[in-house]
Amino acid sequence: MGATAADLAGSFGFVSGQWVQELGYDDDVDFDLREAIEALTGTELVDEDWGDVTDGTIVWWRDGDGDLTDTLINALAILEEGGVVWVLTPKAGRSGYVAPGEIAMAASTAGLHATSSVSVAPEWAGTRLAARGRSAKGKA
Repeated sequence: MGATAADLAGSFGFVSGQWVQELGYDDDVDFDLREAIEALTGTELVDEDWGDVTDGTIVWWRDGDGDLTDTLINALAILEEGGVVWVLTPKAGRSGYVAPGEIAMAASTAGLHATSSVSVAPEWAGTRLAARGRSAKGKA
């Protein structure tokens, strides 16, 4: 038996009361997953016009969508410290597929790094991005 949208939404690590920004929304997104995230957090997903900080961001990203680095930098501008960004891309072999190396390069340029990848919906894979840790200067 496969995982439900609610199970998959739980893999993002979001909890009740959090605000999650959604970027890259289009008619091809997984609506069950979106609804499950909203049910889990108890809040609606917010868009790029949100005027407050967010606890996390999901980015629906397809090949040809533009500059992922710019999108990640924009997401970070309102992301609460310790928040995470999830880049959701079509799975390999599907239209709009984005190679993991492209995500890693954009993340690195934006000051992030990939920490894990998971299947988040029948057509979508997710890559979790988090801020890079600071180096331990002066420590032996």
